[in-house]
Amino acid sequence: MHDILINWAPQETRVALIENGAIQELHIERTLERGLVGNIYLGKVARVLPGMQSAFIDIGLERAAFLHVADLHTAHAPGARDSHPPTPIEKLVFEGQTLTVQVVKDPIGTKGARLTTQISIAGRMLVFLPQDNHIGISQKIGSVETREQLRQRMVALVGKPEPGSKDGPGGFILRTNAEEASDTELSEDIAYLRKTWAQIRQRAVSRPAGTLLHQDLSLAERVLRDLATEQTLAIRIDSRLQYEQLKAFGMAYTPASAAKLEHYRGERPIFDLFNVEEEIARALGRRVDLKSGGYLIIDQTEARTTIDVNTGGFVGARNFDETIFKTNLEAALAIARQLRLRNLGGIIIIDFIDMAREEHQQAVLAELRKQLSRDRTKTTVSGFTQLGLVEMTRKRTRESLAHVLCQPCPTCEGRGQVKTARSVCYEILREILREARQFDPREFRVVASAAVVEMLLDEESQHLADLSAFVGKPISLSAEPTMNPEQYDIVLL
Repeated sequence: MHDILINWAPQETRVALIENGAIQELHIERTLERGLVGNIYLGKVARVLPGMQSAFIDIGLERAAFLHVADLHTAHAPGARDSHPPTPIEKLVFEGQTLTVQVVKDPIGTKGARLTTQISIAGRMLVFLPQDNHIGISQKIGSVETREQLRQRMVALVGKPEPGSKDGPGGFILRTNAEEASDTELSEDIAYLRKTWAQIRQRAVSRPAGTLLHQDLSLAERVLRDLATEQTLAIRIDSRLQYEQLKAFGMAYTPASAAKLEHYRGERPIFDLFNVEEEIARALGRRVDLKSGGYLIIDQTEARTTIDVNTGGFVGARNFDETIFKTNLEAALAIARQLRLRNLGGIIIIDFIDMAREEHQQAVLAELRKQLSRDRTKTTVSGFTQLGLVEMTRKRTRESLAHVLCQPCPTCEGRGQVKTARSVCYEILREILREARQFDPREFRVVASAAVVEMLLDEESQHLADLSAFVGKPISLSAEPTMNPEQYDIVLL
């Protein structure tokens, strides 16, 4: 069982999932970074370019958007695409025509957004293709037999078009998280997607060209659609206005989730209730302390994430083997939580403390798998390798917490370390010698950080004096507060 807290502000929405009194997941969405991908507009053809087989579409943005003939949806009989050459764009669209279009690529620099007329609407477990009538299954889902069973279930749930309807039942693609979904969950998603499409069509008929017909759900709305489950006790939000808007959205699309919505009126900030702010700060650090005195070291790189388990000051068990076992068991629980909280994905290597007994290894693996089973994101765990490491993967669904909140350090450029002041001093001495062989200035002036200048004046003063005598030129020093520890400049005067 869990609670969901929503901290809303005009510039940013933050959502925390609280389980057993501790934050398990954090989701962040910033208003300026939402982008346009997925948005559906009623566009107007501004210009057709036969030479480029494309058209510029006015969708109410600063720049006209771009539609290529390959992105135009046209009804084809089976096999017709292969047997007939593509129809030129000038025979499919004309200037002044209104089209329902969807953004597939955000505008970049001077280029406008890229569009398609093949509409797709994402749901919790399904993607709805209202202009098609086929059922697609993600290739990442199980075996051929599993995909075929899911296809047959979907065919039965989608059903036939209603009597008198001009539309087909629509096409659906099952996403990977639909593999273990019940018929009830799939039916609810089908109903939600069809209702969304009906509203889009209704707006397209009644509104002028250049209108936004549908925007991908905000984070707060996705809470009701995606995060809230039968295990959710309450969904608390700290904004009265957003509470009323969410309530209206929920009653129309997800009544079960809307019933759990509450407006938080407390004087303390909502995230202070469960020390969420402190947890966020800790989740950006490398070290995670365990209650027993042990700790984890988490290093996130482009290729993989590594997690190292250490006993630290834990000496509570009866013997050394028991101490290691207890630490690893506690680490397994903490690791599963940190993966969700930091939203770490891709390849993950866990270096548990070496365990001599096979039953201890299996117990730690079982505990890790048990804790990961509560994670909505798909994970796979291998056993211990010959080196005593546990390899696992966690599907990447969105940017990790560190990538959302942080950027690489401009000083070390992501290396996590900088050269010592002494290393930089010796670089400077070598550079002066190199310059002296090519040029004949009156004086060399070294501009560097305060720590480097201080070392050159103190511990390295003899080497600096020897070099000055060798090149026959004076060397002056100037400290620049804005320079980072590795930066320096040698000025020829």
